[in-house]
Amino acid sequence: MSLSVAKLGSVFLVVAGVAAAQDMAIDVERSTITIHVDKAGLFSAAGHEHWVSAPISSGTIRESPQASVEFTVQTAKMTIKPDPKVDAKTQAEIQKDMEDLTLETKKFPQITFRSSGVIKTGDGQWKVEGALSLHGVTKPVSLAVKRAGEAYTARTVLKQTDFGIKPVSVGGGLVKVKNEVEIDFQIFTRVK
Repeated sequence: MSLSVAKLGSVFLVVAGVAAAQDMAIDVERSTITIHVDKAGLFSAAGHEHWVSAPISSGTIRESPQASVEFTVQTAKMTIKPDPKVDAKTQAEIQKDMEDLTLETKKFPQITFRSSGVIKTGDGQWKVEGALSLHGVTKPVSLAVKRAGEAYTARTVLKQTDFGIKPVSVGGGLVKVKNEVEIDFQIFTRVK
């Protein structure tokens, strides 16, 4: 039994539409989320700035027909990047404070982001709005995302206190972690 040209065309459009809507898995081996935590306070020169690696454990991106993005980070896998100005013992204390005091990894094991809207703003550029769940609090966030080669990149600033996190402070606040943290995303995909 042969298909008419119109039916064959319809089948082709359905198959092409499904292929175009294919979700792309986030490549968790190549993708990076880096958080810059700065210092504040009267004696901030005595403190340390930190860069935290937040590896993505899973996620997907869809560019069309309805663009979306979602990902998950396991808080227990987040690590302070080594700093040559900080000795190993202090580095271990900073890591433990981040896990136990800041992130409370046992109580809040995941950070998730799920887009609610993606608007194309230019060639290889999007405005991504969605919900970020961190430390038991879900807040709306908005990101300007760009396609740079194979990667989707974005940068944003979040306040820890917006998510119920009290920035670490020592010496009665003379040295403390800044409330605002800078987050850089570099996300690569692979076809599922």
